[in-house]
Amino acid sequence: MSHNSFGHLFRVTTWGESHGPALGCTVDGAPPRVPITAEEIQHWLDQRKPGQNRFTTQRREADEVKILSGVFEHPETGAQVTTGTPIQLMIENTDQRSKDYSDIKDKYRPGHADFTYMEKYGIRDYRGGGRQSARETAARVAAGAIARKILPEVTVRGALVQMGPHAIDRNNWDWDEVQNNPFWCPDKDAAAAWEGYLDDVRKAGSSCGAVIEIVASGVPVGWGAPVYGKLDTELAAAMMSINAVKGVEIGNGFAAAALSGEENADEMIREGDTVGFTSNHAGGVLGGISTGQDVVVRFAVKPTSSILTPRKTVDRAGDETEIVTKGRHDPCVGIRAVPVGEAMMACVLADQKLRHIGQTGAAPV
Repeated sequence: MSHNSFGHLFRVTTWGESHGPALGCTVDGAPPRVPITAEEIQHWLDQRKPGQNRFTTQRREADEVKILSGVFEHPETGAQVTTGTPIQLMIENTDQRSKDYSDIKDKYRPGHADFTYMEKYGIRDYRGGGRQSARETAARVAAGAIARKILPEVTVRGALVQMGPHAIDRNNWDWDEVQNNPFWCPDKDAAAAWEGYLDDVRKAGSSCGAVIEIVASGVPVGWGAPVYGKLDTELAAAMMSINAVKGVEIGNGFAAAALSGEENADEMIREGDTVGFTSNHAGGVLGGISTGQDVVVRFAVKPTSSILTPRKTVDRAGDETEIVTKGRHDPCVGIRAVPVGEAMMACVLADQKLRHIGQTGAAPV
């Protein structure tokens, strides 16, 4: 299986399976002398790890990261810093229950990649889906922690803005509220309503989808390389690569199609010695290049495919049958997709920053 890497100068390769002994990533291209510790990476992994509340999978993983290479003590300060060589990160799996999948090893789960993996490769890991499992995203979050260290001028934040059919009231948006509820929701009223809604979904053995919004503040003007290295192009590809994501939009996205040209154009004004904008319908990107405004990306996550409701399917022999997916699954996988989306935003921006320095001779990291 190829295509397990993404990025250009800041390049991440993930490895490992959901029910294997460990998973992790190799981060290549991180500049030297960037301070980084396992504790800093762990902070972000703790945001994503399962089993933290009743609304996520009850699989209990510590997600403890180990740095195996690419760091050493600074010759003057003694602090642990990157060396410029590949950084290898490992996260051990400690709470696998592969037996949960023994009943379905010869059946294809609707909505999953069981069928396509088997048709393409002639073999699949039925224990939690192997590489197709959302467990792989833990490695992305670890890589994103390193990317954030390369972006001291940028703040990356994410929020869940819609659960199932229930969207937030944007007039109630409060970034501080995101850390006060289990949904990463910036609207406390919506978060309170979602608790009852998701409890009902979970008790019914079903699932629901979600929409996540990722915002990067502090991105300077100029990042992005048209024609095929556009910032928004690579952000869209990064978000679409996350498990269960079925749609991505930048700025107003699909809603822009309903606007007039006058409404959609972000008018430009003079702000002291710089250029400013009166709105941000473009999501901080024009012509594939950052404008200096917030970079705004939203992505839609489909309902978790592993549900207790019986569904029609076929088995490896091609016979029609019925399937129920037991085990420990997220009733709304979009909840834990928030830190994953943040990580992918950080990785793309770190890569774009390094490429911008290489192309224009801008000040180094």
